[in-house]
Amino acid sequence: MVRSSAENVVGYLAEVPEERRDALIRLRQLCRAELTGFDEVMAYGMPTYQRDGAAEIAFASQTQYISFYLMRSDVREAFEERLSGRDMGKGCLRFRKPGDVDFDLVRDLLRAVATAPGTIC
Repeated sequence: MVRSSAENVVGYLAEVPEERRDALIRLRQLCRAELTGFDEVMAYGMPTYQRDGAAEIAFASQTQYISFYLMRSDVREAFEERLSGRDMGKGCLRFRKPGDVDFDLVRDLLRAVATAPGTIC
């Protein structure tokens, strides 16, 4: 995993590869719009969104892909059909190219997370 030493998300976005910057900025915009009441922090070297001190969402520019971290197992289970066949680890949805990011899916996941607290993996 590529970890940043940036102190804030603006600094993080300034240091990511230019070809990924627009996609990552758009991810940030979606997170800020949909995750009302969450705190945006840098944690584990990436932009992270916390509710009551618990990280529920994060994203990062990795060496080979853009990662979208969904730390809510209840939301992953609810979206099992839409996530099927995607490049996904336990809590990480991976997009190999910036153009591969499914912003509609990400928005829907964020809305589900924002609805209520749930189980963090």
